[in-house]
Amino acid sequence: MPRKRNRRWSHRVTACTLLGVCVSSNLSASGFAVPELSAMGIATANALVANPVDRGAVPYNPAALAFHDESWLSVGSLLIGPAFSVDTRTGSGDSAGADWLAAPMLQAAIRLDERWSAGLSVNTPFGLETRWKTGTFAPLTASIPLPAPPAGPGGSVPASPQPTQSTLEILDVVPTLTYALSDTFAIAAGADIYWVKSAKLNSSITQLEGDGLGLGFNLGALYAQGPFSAGVNVHSGATINVTGSYSVLNPTLLVIGALPPSQTAELDLDLPWRLQLGARYALTPALAVEIDWTRNGWSSFERIRVTGDRDGAILLEDRNEWEDANAYRLGITYQPRERTQLRFGYSYDETPQGDAHFSARVPDNDRHLFGIGIGHHLGDGWQIEASYMYVRFEEREYRSETPYLGGAEINGSEAIDGDYEASAHLIGLAVSKSFNVF
Repeated sequence: MPRKRNRRWSHRVTACTLLGVCVSSNLSASGFAVPELSAMGIATANALVANPVDRGAVPYNPAALAFHDESWLSVGSLLIGPAFSVDTRTGSGDSAGADWLAAPMLQAAIRLDERWSAGLSVNTPFGLETRWKTGTFAPLTASIPLPAPPAGPGGSVPASPQPTQSTLEILDVVPTLTYALSDTFAIAAGADIYWVKSAKLNSSITQLEGDGLGLGFNLGALYAQGPFSAGVNVHSGATINVTGSYSVLNPTLLVIGALPPSQTAELDLDLPWRLQLGARYALTPALAVEIDWTRNGWSSFERIRVTGDRDGAILLEDRNEWEDANAYRLGITYQPRERTQLRFGYSYDETPQGDAHFSARVPDNDRHLFGIGIGHHLGDGWQIEASYMYVRFEEREYRSETPYLGGAEINGSEAIDGDYEASAHLIGLAVSKSFNVF
């Protein structure tokens, strides 16, 4: 009997390891989304869906390509410096992740003729990383009892389901086509080709490395006449099949049969749909203001089911029960000189995560985003851009009435009670060049 209980417990620990693929934390939008798609987007807090003028707005709404007279290529990078911390009843801990994380930002636009344009964007709309030291959450430091003599040596072996490292990197390759229905109205359609480039999770006793592919679509429309413009862009939800290699870090757990041997396991990662609406008005030829509303369909991230490759058994079926969440964005551009543009932005992003299934892997809460940046035309079609964003989370004082009963049922339990704080610094750099294809 003890061995069977240990085996069931260990299978849930195995599944908890796989769960980390899905819930790596993010510091710039709700859930684990990263909406910063261009250097200009960082500066304007992502309020760009109705902008028909600037190159950095195209990843937010490809329909804007219809209002660009030239083809161009933009190459840039997003740098993120995150910080997480928690104060628990037994002490405090910091998420000791990488000092800075880097993500690509690539956009290309080709003007095919007076009506048609093609675009390509490569970005990282979801992901990031958290790392907690073993022992940060005292209730998750546990031991597995060994069978009593004569069936076994007795005693216990140290083991804990506590998460240590959770990493998720998702690249989105977005080919699009844009068609101008008139001089003032354009539509766009494209694909979202998601690649889970790297998915890792380490607990104190197991680890997983995996990757996978998924497919979605996106649609956009933009109306612009005189100083006013309005835009809409929607990305469908998508499911990514993530397959990983599972391994046990403590060989003693294999010897006593507390954990299954190394094998592959998989889960379906549900990414949310995204809807963006925006309106922009040029108050003067130099000054423009845009207001956007974004809705993220996190309610699709409802349940996680993890299966092993040996017998197809369900290793874990866990609930997340996230809710759809809103973001409210304000972006301002000011042109003090013909070739120089200053950019400012603010965004308030709601968290989709309630207390019922709160996770230390995603210590999420409502947050405030403050952006600033500059774009400068060098001449001969060249443009350089630099931007900075500060993200401040509202402190989350999490207290649960659900007792922790052991195993992998950690989310929403008192085992992770604490005061969570987080912040981030984001830097965007980009260079672009316009050219004539024909």
